[in-house]
Amino acid sequence: MSDKELILIGYSGHGFVVAEAALLAAMDLRYYSEIKESNSNPFELKYIGFEGNDFFQGWDEQYEFILGIGDNRIREKIANLIVARNKIIHNVIHHSASISQKIVLGNGNFIARNVSINPLVTIGDFCILNTGCIIEHECAIGNSVHIAPGAVLAGNVSIGDRTFVGANAVIKQGIEIGKDVIIGAGSVIIKNIPDGKKIVGNPSREI
Repeated sequence: MSDKELILIGYSGHGFVVAEAALLAAMDLRYYSEIKESNSNPFELKYIGFEGNDFFQGWDEQYEFILGIGDNRIREKIANLIVARNKIIHNVIHHSASISQKIVLGNGNFIARNVSINPLVTIGDFCILNTGCIIEHECAIGNSVHIAPGAVLAGNVSIGDRTFVGANAVIKQGIEIGKDVIIGAGSVIIKNIPDGKKIVGNPSREI
């Protein structure tokens, strides 16, 4: 765990969930970054400015970061900005998550309440594994992916960069999902999906 003070990037909606998990994990979260100061501050964090400004105070060496942005592309863009500044982005893992010791986990990820991850899973950087999702054995998840609440990835599923898997979607064992795919809530995926597709329904179909 870091001995430096942490800044949360994004302080609304998803950011509140990340903030709570970080504080429950005894991470030293003290600040948040947004375009402007928020009217809602449930965790009493201090506003430190906007990371898009060159004079952003958070670039000082005493700070490190966690990510509270839900949108995959925006989260990836901000993460790359932080990395380009040679700053560290930490994982945030809710204490209730059940995670095998035999996984490979990148940086800047959020693993939410009641997530289950089984052995031999690989997870890239800047991902969200949201509330109660299930990642079965030997799945491979790329960078900046969002697996929404209650989604299930059966064994050996592959998910490409920046793909969004909607709430309660189910992906059959061995399926390959490309990059920049959007899978709607409740969809059942039984066939491979190439890059850039939007898929909904049971049985699933492209839109």
